[in-house]
Amino acid sequence: MSFIKTTTISTTPKYLISIVGPTAIGKTALSIKLAQYFKTEIISADSRQFFKEMQIGTAAPSEDELDGAKHHFIHNKSIEENYNVGTFEKEAITCLNTLYKNHNVVIMVGGSGLYSDAVTNGLDHFPEVEPSIREALNKSLQDNGLEHLKTQLKELDNTSYNTIAIDNPHRVIRALEICIGTGKPYASFLNKEKNKRNFKTITIGLTADRELIYDRINQRVDIMVNSGLIEEVKTLVPYKNLNALNTVGYKEIFNYLDQTWTLEFAISEIKKNTRRFAKRQLTWFKKKEGTLWFDYKSDLEPIIDSIKEKMV
Repeated sequence: MSFIKTTTISTTPKYLISIVGPTAIGKTALSIKLAQYFKTEIISADSRQFFKEMQIGTAAPSEDELDGAKHHFIHNKSIEENYNVGTFEKEAITCLNTLYKNHNVVIMVGGSGLYSDAVTNGLDHFPEVEPSIREALNKSLQDNGLEHLKTQLKELDNTSYNTIAIDNPHRVIRALEICIGTGKPYASFLNKEKNKRNFKTITIGLTADRELIYDRINQRVDIMVNSGLIEEVKTLVPYKNLNALNTVGYKEIFNYLDQTWTLEFAISEIKKNTRRFAKRQLTWFKKKEGTLWFDYKSDLEPIIDSIKEKMV
């Protein structure tokens, strides 16, 4: 008698709990509490916390926080690596597939909306373009400033000009390189068919009154400075032209170290630019339907109850 070997395939639903919200709102603390409750691990979707050389200025989780739950994609890359959202999407999905072998729930946390969306929804696919185009755009940014690039994008793709994070040089350069490299608007490649996911996403948003968010940001910047931000940035001066360092908290201190700005003005600019970033984050996340929003001081129990209701 012959026997047919069968393979049992688990049909248990897999869930990704994605925690979003503006910077300094308490996402890390909540993610650890949820990871401990669900006995699972955390994926970071913060595009600045990937880089091991950037710790203080990115408000990366502390050693105690990292000990509270196992984290992935924290300080796992170097600023000298050419790392982008497309590579992150592939690596994060691979990581999730591994984690789902032992966990039915995984936590994802981060304030980088594009990176979170890459994991939950998949990326729009764009044609390859010549690297020289981006190099030229980066040089134009350095020589002529962001306003020049924004004007150029408005002429080539007014739709993208009005929809992307227009004050983010990375986003403007990305849109422009597609426009120039393909001869088609960046917007024309958006919202095409994407890869399906084998997990369900439950998104938890943290928020607070805007003035309170801004106060928390100001306090965080002061803590960063007192924790050694200036010294950290000094070690990165030889690399200041890299894309990873063209970011809030670093570019302002470079101006101070160049003696272009006073330290007091540089710190005030970090606070102002971080507040603007938080405003953009809120705008991005508020557009997403289905997010379960909670005040940043909410107890854990109602958040867990809302998650479980979504799992039924």
